[in-house]
Amino acid sequence: MNPVRLRDFIKDKNGWYYAVAAYDNTSRIGSVLRYIPDSSGDRIDNSGIRYRKVEFDEAYQLIEKLHPEWVDLVHRIPYDNIEEVLKPDERIEAVAAQYPKAAKLVKTLRLPPCSFGVTGSLLCGLGGENSDIDGVVYGDAFRHAQKQLNRSFREGYIEALSEELWQTVYKKRNPETSYDEFILHEKRKFNRGQVDGTYFDLLYTRAYHDLPGFTMHKGTILGKKTIEAIVVDDQFVFDSPAIYEIDHPDISRVLSFTHTYTGQAFKSEQIQAQGIIEQHGNEKWLIVGTTREAKGEFIRSLSLLEQEG
Repeated sequence: MNPVRLRDFIKDKNGWYYAVAAYDNTSRIGSVLRYIPDSSGDRIDNSGIRYRKVEFDEAYQLIEKLHPEWVDLVHRIPYDNIEEVLKPDERIEAVAAQYPKAAKLVKTLRLPPCSFGVTGSLLCGLGGENSDIDGVVYGDAFRHAQKQLNRSFREGYIEALSEELWQTVYKKRNPETSYDEFILHEKRKFNRGQVDGTYFDLLYTRAYHDLPGFTMHKGTILGKKTIEAIVVDDQFVFDSPAIYEIDHPDISRVLSFTHTYTGQAFKSEQIQAQGIIEQHGNEKWLIVGTTREAKGEFIRSLSLLEQEG
């Protein structure tokens, strides 16, 4: 069986669904609890069992109470507690058959087999007719998907986000940047849109040949800092965490653990980043997204702002 990787889902023996949130899943699977059975829940699976979505804070509280030995930066689930692994790329035909809007997105992107899938509630069979579509694109196919999305916007087959939806996304993300700056960075990413009025996004996951990916562990905290640097490698700037390899006298890379600052800048661009410096071996990394709100932390492309200014 292929390794469990980021954006897969797992189902434990209690019927709880977890989103896989890590690549280092050799001994236990790093994940975050998302859906639990609840007789008054508003979601119904294919067998008629009701579920409800668990928000981030409650998820950690539940795991700490019931399985404290699983608590880490993410929930570390032992393999012998797992009943099923749900892989977006392997289940895309079934998801598309059940959700017509997901099928339209598949048709639009025209991606090779095994390079696209849908994660989240639709993967678990817990979505509704208007549920958001969490698309997953693997490896190098991600850049191709962005081009296809741009083409579809121009042709009118897929809708770009309305001004109202952009405002909603901005308020939800609540970034440390102005709305105008946020939009300037976001609109060139080509990773969000609407299918017949339903919101979707495209999320990057490494291809199997790019594994192992990032190992989830904290370094020694050295303090907060703001830096400017040139991006020298942008291969994984849409990954989770997003990784910006940079040319800087002290810091070797900038990492973003918040989706807000993925794909913010590309190779040869100058960035400004503010976050927490961590020591990892012989390297220092600047971390953005050290808290869920990422207050006081950001990444911006100075090259983009200068170009548009």
